[in-house]
Amino acid sequence: MDELVKAVAEQTGLPEAQAKKAADAVIKFLKEKLPAPLASQVDAALERPDVAKGAEDLLKKGMGLFGKG
Repeated sequence: MDELVKAVAEQTGLPEAQAKKAADAVIKFLKEKLPAPLASQVDAALERPDVAKGAEDLLKKGMGLFGKG
């Protein structure tokens, strides 16, 4: 989770406290929208460094779509 917060802060320019709130909101959204078997794996996946790196890469691509990457 810490790596995700760091990635959000770096890519958006948000202070770390706001980046954590943003990451928490996205995680909550995913857990609510994903099927139960996948939603239950979200927290475990965020603790894996390779998943955090993938999330950072995805965030960079998403920011690029809005001209901020």
